[in-house]
Amino acid sequence: MTETIDIILAEDEPALGVIIKESLETRNFRVHLAKDGEEAFKLYQSITPKLLVLDVMMPKKDGFTLAKEIRLEDDTVPIIFLTAKSQTQDVVEGFSIGGNDYLKKPFSMEELIVRINNLLDRTQIQKKAEIIPIGAYTFNFPKQLLQFKEEESTLLTHREAHLLFHLVKNKNQVLDRSLILKKLWGDDDFFNGRSMDVFITKLRKKLKKDESIQIINVRGYGYKLVV
Repeated sequence: MTETIDIILAEDEPALGVIIKESLETRNFRVHLAKDGEEAFKLYQSITPKLLVLDVMMPKKDGFTLAKEIRLEDDTVPIIFLTAKSQTQDVVEGFSIGGNDYLKKPFSMEELIVRINNLLDRTQIQKKAEIIPIGAYTFNFPKQLLQFKEEESTLLTHREAHLLFHLVKNKNQVLDRSLILKKLWGDDDFFNGRSMDVFITKLRKKLKKDESIQIINVRGYGYKLVV
């Protein structure tokens, strides 16, 4: 029997919420629908969802605020934002606070389902333990932990861990920008490119204790992890 997957959906438009819920439940998802951010957070505290779909503009508590609160408790559960906003700064903010994907309204249900499945598939990558040395760091990819020498480990976000994994696997080689955007973000458009730049900056800060490690921007091509 296929496992039923719990998803929290926070959407303040009643008709759209019902459409998304009913569509996902035909694909073996159990959808817990909330009409605002406060209700969604209560749901989150009562169940253990595999993924959250959050509308950005909601009453009582918006999607960004809700995501920040969730990230204080769980830095790995995938979060997809739904929004009618398209400004670059909004997209960047969504990813910088820990979002994993960003879908602009109006969207097709098939696109949402594909994005949900892609995120859930990524959480299953490398189930067996894989400890990867990066200079003076140790990277535990399955557990999303980065440790410098004997210091306490730092927990990476879902997307930080996957981006670092691909950089390490292509160490001292250029990681193609377009290919990695399509693989991890689903599209290589401008907004996703800005998001990846934010994550690269965050990884640089987390690797800065070893000066022999650099993530170099190869203009027009991508990034290179040099150790």
